[in-house]
Amino acid sequence: MMRDLDLAPIGNCASSALVDRQGCFVWSCLPRVDSDPVFSALLDGDRADDDAAGAGVGFWSIEGGPGCRFRQSYLRNTPILRTEVTDPAGASFEILDFAPRFRMYGRFYRPTGFVRLVRPVSGVPRVTIRLRPATAWGARASAVTSGSHHIRYVGEAVTLRVTTNTPVSHILEERTFRLEEPIALFMGPDEPFQGEVLAVATGMLGDTTTYWREWVRTLAIPLDYQEAVIRAAITLKLCVYEETGAIVAALTTSIPEAPGSQRNWDYRYCWIRDAYYTVQALNRLGAVDILENYLGYLRNIVDISQGGHIQPVWGVGYEKVLTERFAENLSGYRGMGPVRVGNQAFEHIQHDVYGQIVLSNAQAFFDERLLRPADHVDFEALEAVGERAFAVYNTPDAGLWELRTRASVHTYSAAMCWAACDRLGNIGERLGLANRAKLWNDRAAVIRAAIEAGAWNGKTGHFAATFGGDELDASLTQLVDLRFLKPDDPRNRDTLKAIEKHLRRGSNMLRYDLPDDFGAPETAFNFCTFWFIEGLHLIGETEQARRLFEEMLARRTHAGLLSEDVSLTDGTLWGNYPQTYSLVGLINCAVLLSRPWSAVR
Repeated sequence: MMRDLDLAPIGNCASSALVDRQGCFVWSCLPRVDSDPVFSALLDGDRADDDAAGAGVGFWSIEGGPGCRFRQSYLRNTPILRTEVTDPAGASFEILDFAPRFRMYGRFYRPTGFVRLVRPVSGVPRVTIRLRPATAWGARASAVTSGSHHIRYVGEAVTLRVTTNTPVSHILEERTFRLEEPIALFMGPDEPFQGEVLAVATGMLGDTTTYWREWVRTLAIPLDYQEAVIRAAITLKLCVYEETGAIVAALTTSIPEAPGSQRNWDYRYCWIRDAYYTVQALNRLGAVDILENYLGYLRNIVDISQGGHIQPVWGVGYEKVLTERFAENLSGYRGMGPVRVGNQAFEHIQHDVYGQIVLSNAQAFFDERLLRPADHVDFEALEAVGERAFAVYNTPDAGLWELRTRASVHTYSAAMCWAACDRLGNIGERLGLANRAKLWNDRAAVIRAAIEAGAWNGKTGHFAATFGGDELDASLTQLVDLRFLKPDDPRNRDTLKAIEKHLRRGSNMLRYDLPDDFGAPETAFNFCTFWFIEGLHLIGETEQARRLFEEMLARRTHAGLLSEDVSLTDGTLWGNYPQTYSLVGLINCAVLLSRPWSAVR
């Protein structure tokens, strides 16, 4: 079977998995999102689909035999996935897949693992369970030991225990058997399971359902596009590694940006930029729990950096070194390697991070809802970030698109440095520190003048992507979002129209159109299309914006999600999945384009 990205994620902010439309786990890294994959079939070409016993590894299927039909959807307002399997004779069963998450003993219970509940629906279906975890990046199957009611899978990075009320030999021998009563499979840490597994797992299902529905109730969602926004918000929360507060860019590595392009990156890390946009979008929905946790992560990053250079990407456990290597045992998505582990971007100079750190923190000085409001000590720590921003705003960097072989003074990076100083001025005023507020406002004015002189191209009549240049990239739309420009500023309208002329391809937007380290871009970048939609709305072209937005909604997978990129020719999704950037764009546009709630009163 040729793999695609029509996948549904499940998770609990500690562990996550991607499940295909037939109810097969094809991707999951344990014990952390950036660990060795236990289920790696997504990146193993067709090898994991071999039906010969023991031939393929890296997947977990619960099958009903040849000719089955499948229906799959989430339980309402949860990441709990239901797959119904019906055989040619009409016998059917359901699989309920989830990662437990609920409050217990005054804290969140979020184990490293998953629950699969398998229940007969009609007739007497026959099922086959094939559980073949991989280890060492797909090099081999995990070693197996078993007891009377459990199986242990021993890998290099993690040992997992599966506890079940069905005979373990059914699983070990991949035996086909009649499903005459519900069965439960709990995959978790290598420790004894407490209680009767079916009863406990069923209770976990109820408690997890309640948790997610209560969380969704706290969201301030728009009137229109509610289902899309709720699904995007839940999935963004699944990209949080709650133990530290890190937010990963995606749950996968090495899904190519375009077929055979070699643009295969590992996104299972925390980019300060991506996380900023994620908390910004969730804040618009009132989800301050994720902001608070992420700010704790940022405070640790700032401390580690000690006032010096702050790298753009970090491990979810504050790891600084993310050395990039190839996982040679995996052939790659659809056989399109390489499979990369780590990301060279940790070595990059990207000055926009200073603005994103200050912008993410600024709300904590003004929001009375927070359990830990920011204070003078936090302001002093942020001033060190601002000092760095002011020192580097007009020096070359790799830019937000992380160019690997050339550097320039990027307008977006300079604008983020301006935002750092501007918001520090606002915070100083909030804290009654008039002298500090003046210092930062004066510095913001210096950077503003430099951007207006260096980035505005009088010959072409638009802002350029680099100082003294004439090229365009989609990040220039963010000058309004940063409050550097007002929407009705003629320079904004002229720049947006130039971006449309040069970077729009049908209903999609490129990041940029010049060749980079890997040649000319071949796919559109979904987040940039959402940026363009926002820009159209803000200059009054709302109907065109709404049409483009609804086209973007139609591109989502059956799970309601998007990857990073889309083919310009056939609309196929490419790039890592689910992509936080893309889901952020969906939320932001939905909030802007929705009718107000007063419309239903």
